[in-house]
Amino acid sequence: MTTPAHEEFSSQASPEVLAALRQIAENQGRQFQAVLDEALRDYIDRQPKDRPRRHVMASLASSLEEFDSLYRELAK
Repeated sequence: MTTPAHEEFSSQASPEVLAALRQIAENQGRQFQAVLDEALRDYIDRQPKDRPRRHVMASLASSLEEFDSLYRELAK
């Protein structure tokens, strides 16, 4: 498994936000950077887009796979 490339950047955040992220990382036994990356990705996913969010499409695909025959019957 390859590790995705990372780019360093500098920014500022409130001490409360940083402390909360550090605490989450510690509680989950994860690196701070991993928790920060996940938080940023979650924020990006919540932004309005022209296309549906990944988890919505994944749920739709799962539903179509599980209930395909039912949906076909209902469509008749």
